[in-house]
Order: sequence, then structure tokens, then C-alpha cells
Amino acid sequence: MSPKPPRGPDMRVALAGVELANPVIAASGTFGYGVEFEEIVSLARIGAFVTKGLSREAMPGNPTPRIVETAAGMMNAIGLQNMGVRAFVEQKMPRLRKIPGAVVIANVFGFRIEDCIEVIRVLNDTPDIALYELNASCPNTSHGGMVFGTDRDLLLELTSRCKYIATRPIMVKLSPNVTSIATMARAAQDGGADAISLVNTFLSLSIDIETRRSRIANFTAGLSGPAIKPIALRMVYEASQAVSIPVVGLGGIVRAEDAVEFLLAGATAVQVGTASYADPRAVENIANNLRRWCGENNVTRVAELTGGLLI
Repeated sequence: MSPKPPRGPDMRVALAGVELANPVIAASGTFGYGVEFEEIVSLARIGAFVTKGLSREAMPGNPTPRIVETAAGMMNAIGLQNMGVRAFVEQKMPRLRKIPGAVVIANVFGFRIEDCIEVIRVLNDTPDIALYELNASCPNTSHGGMVFGTDRDLLLELTSRCKYIATRPIMVKLSPNVTSIATMARAAQDGGADAISLVNTFLSLSIDIETRRSRIANFTAGLSGPAIKPIALRMVYEASQAVSIPVVGLGGIVRAEDAVEFLLAGATAVQVGTASYADPRAVENIANNLRRWCGENNVTRVAELTGGLLI
């Protein structure tokens, strides 16, 4: 009997103890609650998806205009609009449980540590969630609006208190608007994080020269897309050198080759965000093309790419 033909590259990766079919994840804020994409994207063919940020109570978000296209990406100031964690559990999770192969990562945020803890408490009682992504880019109203992710001590406290109550692994999403991303990565790890993801958007401004006003009602916004990729790539490399926990890289990934760069820089997995606005099937396409790239380049296990950058 002739041997079976090779099955192709092994695309599986392990993220904080959770096995993913491949390392390509849909980023928070760009993929709704997952159910909105089930007829467009095969959730079984992507590694996972991250929900919109979930807060203790529903939030309407910022006034419009809150999205501006840039030369190489986009700016947004959505304001973390969401239906609230309890509505998500009641209205979205029953449908998500019925989708074969869907790996759900719940994005958690709050303006006080107690708010984040309450969201996690609700999610702890909800089956079929793989892990939590803790958004550290929110302003802490208990400390005069200082962003959790820009102060080492605040980030350490946020992470450790959320980790203490969580029944699932916690991945901390870091802000890039810091002097040393390595310092913040270590703070998350010291607080008990099981993984980190980076980078979130860069603080930015766009001015309408006719009105002489900001094009965003919120005045400033977060810059994402291909424009930030080289900076994000550098930060992922620095973070991966500073910690021993898995790193998930994001920032301007639009092709499989972009994903390969992040893996080589030290990422275990990647997230795709802004690309989904231009092509709702971008995440699945990148996952499929990454598999094809591995096959064409004799990569038998995609996990072997992680940290493969030659210095």
C-alpha cells in the first residue's frame, strides 16, 4: 500500500494553554461579536476571534464623526460602544455556541478595576469562552484618568486583581503610547498575565484645514492600519524579548507575509483588525494564505516561525 500523501503544514499553535487551529485571530472592535460574520467568514478556519470590548453596562460610544480614513490606514474614536456584558451573554453566546469550531476570546474593559472584575465575574459563569483579553488602554477614573497601560504600577494592579478572580487565562492588551513597551510587558507578566497582545492604536490627530477643526468629534483618535506596522513590529520584538509568556502581535497586518513578520519577531499568534473594514473576509483569507505560504516555503510547523528573526 502506498503511503498517504502529506497533509500539509501543521498550523496549530498554543496560546496560554488554548489550542488554536492556526495563529490568525480577528481583533477586537473589528469583528463585532462574531455572529455578525458567521455567514461571511468560516469561524472554524481562523484561529479565534476577539469580541468587541465588553463593559459592566452598555455604552453608546462617542459622537460622530468618529472614523477617518488616512493615507495608510484609519483613525477611530468609537468610544468602546458595546451592549454590555450581560446582554452579550444572553443574546450572543447562545448563537456562538452553535457555531462549530468557533474560539471565543472575550475582550474586557472598565474605567475602574472593580468594573473589570465584575465583567470577568459574569463571564466566569458563561461556558465556551476560551480566554479573556484585558484592555489596558482605558483611562482609570479612580486615578484622574491615567491610562492603565501607561503606568507600570496601575497595570500590575489591574492584571493581578483580574487574574485572581478569573477562571480562564488572561491576555493583557498593551497600549503602544509608552516610553518602554518592555517595561509594560514585564509588568503584565509580573501581574500574572498568561499572554500579552500588542499593539493597540496610536494616539493621533487629523485636522480639516477648511474648518480648522479636528475631523474627529472626540478631537483625537487611535491610528491603525499599515501605517503603524513597522512600529508595531518593533514593539512586538521588544516585548517578546522581555517576557516568557506568549505574545500576540497586531498592527497593520493585511497579508500572510505580514503575519509571518510578526511571528518571526516573536509572536505566537497575530490579530487582524483594520483589514477587515476593507475586506470582511480578510482574516480567513490571511489564514488560508499563511498555510499556503508555509507549504511553499517548507515550513512544516507554523509554530517554528515564532522568534525566528536572525540578528
